[in-house]
Amino acid sequence: MPTISKKGQVMPPSPIRKLVPFADAAKQRGVKVFHLNIGQPDVETPKCALDAVKNNNLKVIEYSHSAGNLSYRKKLVEYYKKVGIDITPDEIIITNGGSEAILFAFNTCLNPEDEVIIPEPFYANYNGFAISCGVKVKPIVSSIKTGFSLPEIEEFEKIITPKTKAIMICNPNNPTGYLYSKEEIEKLGHLAEKYDLFLFADEVYREFCYDGEKHFSVMELKHIDQHVVLMDSVSKRYSACGVRVGCFISKNKEVMATALKFAQARLSPPTYGQILGEAACETPQSYFDEVVREYVARRNCVVDAINKMPGCFCPNPKGAFYAVASLPIDDADKFCQWLLESFNYNGKTVMLAPATGFYSYPAPVVNEVRISYVLNVNDLKEAMECLAEAVKVYSGRR
Repeated sequence: MPTISKKGQVMPPSPIRKLVPFADAAKQRGVKVFHLNIGQPDVETPKCALDAVKNNNLKVIEYSHSAGNLSYRKKLVEYYKKVGIDITPDEIIITNGGSEAILFAFNTCLNPEDEVIIPEPFYANYNGFAISCGVKVKPIVSSIKTGFSLPEIEEFEKIITPKTKAIMICNPNNPTGYLYSKEEIEKLGHLAEKYDLFLFADEVYREFCYDGEKHFSVMELKHIDQHVVLMDSVSKRYSACGVRVGCFISKNKEVMATALKFAQARLSPPTYGQILGEAACETPQSYFDEVVREYVARRNCVVDAINKMPGCFCPNPKGAFYAVASLPIDDADKFCQWLLESFNYNGKTVMLAPATGFYSYPAPVVNEVRISYVLNVNDLKEAMECLAEAVKVYSGRR
């Protein structure tokens, strides 16, 4: 019988989705499951974006330009200018979600066996994207004890080799919610310049910064603009995850010309997604103000509740809508499956993502979970009650 590829054999399962069958089985038993495992916001997509799709009068759904509709790219230029990023339409390629933008970055800038340094824990699919491109992830561990702040630059330098071609960050971070400061971004910029590396930044959570903190983009590092590649998406910004539209941005003309060849190979980004994305650029600031207020309330509910549980710790994230917590458990994968298979509290349980999947393999930390605080506060309160009871009775408690 034919065998599957080596890439397929080492491709990791998603820590976010691999427990779905257990959640489905729990629901069939009549257990209510609070889904805190996935970054699917429950806030409404902006009306202006939905109306643009509903009211369009297309007679034929045609291919767009491989770089995306020019009208949409022009709208994005206006959007980025408002957040301090000056670009032109030619410095943008519209992609099939932020995921394709990451694939374009890896395929455009790195050869097979080249290395990209990523602070961990990191977005789980970076592993999968790297494997599909033949790229090697070189992890550098950040600690929950420091709230997952950027590791010291000296630690980066220790693992740079002739094969190292890029550094990648997610800011604000998924899964930790950590918001990198301007000073931290500048340090990475100097490192990229010193070692002639690319600096990749996944900034899909840009709008979600809390406690008066401001987002600083890698695109604001003017002195190294030829090193920088920005990856972005409408999924989280406008609560439109299923529309699958993102973008790839760089001022490096050679990078853009090369990425466009990959874009041509997949023909074009989705028509209706671009219609929605273009209209979403008109979303008023009041929408984001309200969403941020809501997420702050949700974050406070989750973080406060976890830090009151004996043996548990959760740093206070400054961005995105995730938190990583350490629990007094022996194995996060076993615990998260046990929550769905064998536990309920008053007919309810909670679905979490084991943080082991957000580290390189084998994970250096096994007692952490990622929590997506994407439910309303009342549901989050009930979910935290379930979690508190679960931690008390779990047989693998330590």
